[in-house]
Amino acid sequence: MYCRDCGEKLTLRFMENEGLVPYCPKCEKYKFPFFPVAVSMTVVNRAEDKILLAKHVGDDDYKLFAGYIKKGESAEKAIPRELKEETALNALKWRYYGSRYHDAKNLLMLNFIVTVDEAEPTLNEEIEEARWCTFDEAKERIRKNSTAEYFLNGALNEMRKKK
Repeated sequence: MYCRDCGEKLTLRFMENEGLVPYCPKCEKYKFPFFPVAVSMTVVNRAEDKILLAKHVGDDDYKLFAGYIKKGESAEKAIPRELKEETALNALKWRYYGSRYHDAKNLLMLNFIVTVDEAEPTLNEEIEEARWCTFDEAKERIRKNSTAEYFLNGALNEMRKKK
Protein backbone atom coordinates (compact mmCIF):
# COMPACT_ATOMS: atom_id res chain seq x y z
CA MET A 1 0.00 0.00 0.00
CA TYR A 2 1.14 3.50 -0.81
CA CYS A 3 0.17 6.89 0.54
CA ARG A 4 -2.61 8.43 -1.56
CA ASP A 5 -1.19 11.90 -0.84
CA CYS A 6 2.55 11.55 -1.45
CA GLY A 7 3.11 8.05 -2.89
CA GLU A 8 5.38 6.85 -0.05
CA LYS A 9 5.19 3.17 0.89
CA LEU A 10 3.01 2.76 3.99
CA THR A 11 4.00 0.79 7.04
CA LEU A 12 1.76 -0.63 9.74
CA ARG A 13 1.99 1.18 13.05
CA PHE A 14 0.09 0.55 16.26
CA MET A 15 -2.47 3.20 17.16
CA GLU A 16 -4.18 3.27 20.55
CA ASN A 17 -7.77 1.96 20.36
CA GLU A 18 -7.36 1.12 16.65
CA GLY A 19 -4.66 -1.55 16.43
CA LEU A 20 -2.37 -1.72 13.39
CA VAL A 21 -3.08 1.10 10.96
CA PRO A 22 -1.25 2.05 7.73
CA TYR A 23 1.14 4.93 8.45
CA CYS A 24 3.03 7.26 6.11
CA PRO A 25 6.50 8.08 7.43
CA LYS A 26 6.85 10.98 4.98
CA CYS A 27 3.53 12.69 5.86
CA GLU A 28 3.86 11.51 9.48
CA LYS A 29 0.17 10.59 9.53
CA TYR A 30 -1.98 7.53 9.86
CA LYS A 31 -3.72 6.74 6.58
CA PHE A 32 -6.92 4.86 7.23
CA PRO A 33 -7.86 2.76 4.22
CA PHE A 34 -10.94 3.72 2.28
CA PHE A 35 -12.88 1.83 -0.29
CA PRO A 36 -15.79 2.45 -2.63
CA VAL A 37 -19.42 2.34 -1.52
CA ALA A 38 -22.27 0.95 -3.57
CA VAL A 39 -26.02 0.63 -3.24
CA SER A 40 -27.62 -2.78 -3.44
CA MET A 41 -31.31 -2.79 -4.25
CA THR A 42 -33.89 -5.40 -3.37
CA VAL A 43 -36.40 -4.22 -5.98
CA VAL A 44 -40.04 -4.98 -5.12
CA ASN A 45 -43.43 -4.25 -6.67
CA ARG A 46 -45.97 -2.01 -4.89
CA ALA A 47 -47.66 -4.97 -3.18
CA GLU A 48 -44.24 -6.14 -1.96
CA ASP A 49 -44.96 -9.70 -3.04
CA LYS A 50 -42.54 -9.91 -5.99
CA ILE A 51 -38.80 -9.30 -6.33
CA LEU A 52 -37.05 -8.22 -9.52
CA LEU A 53 -33.79 -10.11 -10.03
CA ALA A 54 -31.08 -9.38 -12.59
CA LYS A 55 -28.79 -11.59 -14.61
CA HIS A 56 -25.76 -9.63 -15.80
CA VAL A 57 -24.23 -10.18 -19.22
CA GLY A 58 -21.89 -13.18 -19.10
CA ASP A 59 -23.15 -14.34 -15.70
CA ASP A 60 -25.23 -17.45 -15.04
CA ASP A 61 -26.60 -16.38 -11.65
CA TYR A 62 -29.31 -13.96 -10.65
CA LYS A 63 -28.39 -11.08 -8.38
CA LEU A 64 -29.91 -7.95 -6.93
CA PHE A 65 -29.52 -4.65 -8.74
CA ALA A 66 -26.54 -2.61 -7.56
CA GLY A 67 -24.34 0.30 -8.48
CA TYR A 68 -21.53 2.48 -7.24
CA ILE A 69 -22.21 5.74 -5.47
CA LYS A 70 -20.46 8.45 -7.46
CA LYS A 71 -18.19 11.05 -5.86
CA GLY A 72 -20.32 13.76 -4.25
CA GLU A 73 -23.50 11.67 -4.56
CA SER A 74 -25.61 10.34 -1.69
CA ALA A 75 -26.96 6.80 -1.54
CA GLU A 76 -30.45 8.29 -1.86
CA LYS A 77 -29.48 9.88 -5.20
CA ALA A 78 -27.68 6.75 -6.44
CA ILE A 79 -30.73 4.50 -5.99
CA PRO A 80 -33.06 6.11 -8.57
CA ARG A 81 -30.16 6.91 -10.92
CA GLU A 82 -28.79 3.35 -10.98
CA LEU A 83 -32.23 1.76 -11.26
CA LYS A 84 -33.20 4.08 -14.12
CA GLU A 85 -29.89 3.41 -15.93
CA GLU A 86 -30.20 -0.38 -15.68
CA THR A 87 -33.97 -0.90 -16.07
CA ALA A 88 -35.67 2.40 -17.04
CA LEU A 89 -37.90 1.83 -13.98
CA ASN A 90 -38.72 4.61 -11.54
CA ALA A 91 -37.92 4.12 -7.87
CA LEU A 92 -41.09 5.24 -6.07
CA LYS A 93 -39.78 4.87 -2.52
CA TRP A 94 -37.04 3.08 -0.64
CA ARG A 95 -35.98 2.19 2.85
CA TYR A 96 -32.63 1.22 4.21
CA TYR A 97 -32.20 -2.42 5.15
CA GLY A 98 -28.53 -2.90 6.09
CA SER A 99 -24.90 -2.92 5.04
CA ARG A 100 -22.20 -5.48 4.45
CA TYR A 101 -18.59 -5.43 3.34
CA HIS A 102 -18.28 -7.18 -0.04
CA ASP A 103 -14.81 -8.71 -0.14
CA ALA A 104 -14.89 -9.79 -3.80
CA LYS A 105 -14.85 -6.15 -4.92
CA ASN A 106 -13.45 -4.55 -1.75
CA LEU A 107 -16.44 -2.30 -1.20
CA LEU A 108 -19.14 -1.50 1.30
CA MET A 109 -22.64 -2.36 0.10
CA LEU A 110 -25.64 -0.45 1.46
CA ASN A 111 -28.85 -2.37 0.83
CA PHE A 112 -32.22 -0.73 0.31
CA ILE A 113 -35.66 -2.21 -0.30
CA VAL A 114 -36.82 -0.24 -3.35
CA THR A 115 -40.45 -0.09 -4.48
CA VAL A 116 -41.20 0.35 -8.19
CA ASP A 117 -44.25 0.00 -10.40
CA GLU A 118 -44.58 -3.58 -11.57
CA ALA A 119 -43.68 -2.74 -15.15
CA GLU A 120 -41.50 -4.67 -17.53
CA PRO A 121 -38.00 -3.24 -17.36
CA THR A 122 -36.09 -1.95 -20.37
CA LEU A 123 -32.58 -3.29 -19.82
CA ASN A 124 -29.29 -1.56 -20.57
CA GLU A 125 -26.19 -3.28 -21.96
CA GLU A 126 -25.06 -4.52 -18.51
CA ILE A 127 -28.15 -6.62 -17.82
CA GLU A 128 -28.93 -9.70 -19.89
CA GLU A 129 -32.21 -10.57 -18.20
CA ALA A 130 -34.49 -9.33 -15.43
CA ARG A 131 -37.27 -11.43 -13.94
CA TRP A 132 -40.09 -10.76 -11.48
CA CYS A 133 -40.10 -13.59 -8.93
CA THR A 134 -42.17 -14.65 -5.96
CA PHE A 135 -40.26 -14.70 -2.68
CA ASP A 136 -39.67 -18.45 -2.98
CA GLU A 137 -38.56 -18.17 -6.62
CA ALA A 138 -36.16 -15.35 -5.71
CA LYS A 139 -34.62 -17.42 -2.90
CA GLU A 140 -34.22 -20.34 -5.30
CA ARG A 141 -32.65 -18.30 -8.14
CA ILE A 142 -30.32 -15.92 -6.26
CA ARG A 143 -26.60 -16.73 -6.28
CA LYS A 144 -25.94 -18.95 -3.26
CA ASN A 145 -23.58 -17.84 -0.47
CA SER A 146 -23.39 -14.33 -1.95
CA THR A 147 -23.85 -10.83 -0.61
CA ALA A 148 -26.99 -10.68 -2.78
CA GLU A 149 -28.41 -13.76 -1.03
CA TYR A 150 -27.58 -12.25 2.37
CA PHE A 151 -29.43 -9.02 1.52
CA LEU A 152 -32.34 -10.83 -0.14
CA ASN A 153 -32.94 -13.04 2.90
CA GLY A 154 -32.75 -10.07 5.24
CA ALA A 155 -35.09 -7.95 3.10
CA LEU A 156 -37.59 -10.81 2.86
CA ASN A 157 -37.60 -11.17 6.65
CA GLU A 158 -38.08 -7.41 6.97
CA MET A 159 -41.01 -7.40 4.54
CA ARG A 160 -42.67 -10.38 6.24
CA LYS A 161 -42.53 -8.52 9.59
CA LYS A 162 -44.33 -5.57 7.99
CA LYS A 163 -47.32 -7.66 6.87
